[in-house]
Amino acid sequence: MRILVTGAAGFLGSHLCDRLLAEGHEVIGLDNFITGSQDNIAHLMGNDRFTFYRHDVSNYIFLPGKIDAVLHFASPASPNPQSPLAYFNLPIQTMKAGALGTHNSLGVAKAHGARFLLASTSEIYGDPQVHPQVETYAGNVDPIGPRAVYDEAKRFAESLTMAYHRQHDVDTRIARIFNTYGPRMDLEDGRALPNFLKQALLRQSLTVYGNGQQTRSFCYVDDLIDGIVRLLMSEEHLPVNIGNPTEMTLVQFAEAINTITGNEAGTTFVPDARSARDPQRRQPDITRARQILGWEPKVSLEQGLRNTIPYFKQKLGIA
Repeated sequence: MRILVTGAAGFLGSHLCDRLLAEGHEVIGLDNFITGSQDNIAHLMGNDRFTFYRHDVSNYIFLPGKIDAVLHFASPASPNPQSPLAYFNLPIQTMKAGALGTHNSLGVAKAHGARFLLASTSEIYGDPQVHPQVETYAGNVDPIGPRAVYDEAKRFAESLTMAYHRQHDVDTRIARIFNTYGPRMDLEDGRALPNFLKQALLRQSLTVYGNGQQTRSFCYVDDLIDGIVRLLMSEEHLPVNIGNPTEMTLVQFAEAINTITGNEAGTTFVPDARSARDPQRRQPDITRARQILGWEPKVSLEQGLRNTIPYFKQKLGIA
């Protein structure tokens, strides 16, 4: 297949390009490098089956030749308000990627009769009142809250994707992606895993906001990408959760990080308003992924962290 990947220089987009190329497909990558990194795709530049264009997907997309599939992964995704790359600090660009970027990407799929896959997010569930989160749950989202530019952009993107499927018969898929980690993720992402792992490798006490009883689940990137590819090749049009259903509190997670890294600095609890704004529980119900895709994560947290640590050490300059 000849496949377009938007956000190709991002954490997930670059791993997706790797997987598609490994399977023998031809890949066209688009990215404007607002949050993506050239380093993530540098190893692909000599590949005859990989073509890259620097392009903002909120502008019209024209590509010569036949396109068989479009995977829309372009969007800022970091929740760290201290990072200039976070969606908090790129609010307009985030909403344009979710709205105009999805519209333009769907336009490519419609013009070429290509299948389309939207990278949506668990954040469409907001701070959920249903647990674990199932695809039929409509969510508990504040449309004008601090996280709204990302949450609502993805919710609109899902609505637009289904509108193109129903109105224009575009062959669409929607992946609701839960917390994912691995090499190439942004160390300043702001989520618990990069924060904790960075502190542990620097032999610092791990900062836990609030009481640490918020829960998360963590999926290793190779598992996530396998689920995405399976969904792309399926015939499923309704949203499918892709994530690891193993739930743990942030306190438990911090302890696991310290154990794996041999960090003896412990944890520090810090009262912070962000803990009240963050979703208090996050765990996917992956029943549909198991039934429809025959998919479930296989990489354990310990193994995934051991696979990720060398990348973090390199970025931190630790021998």
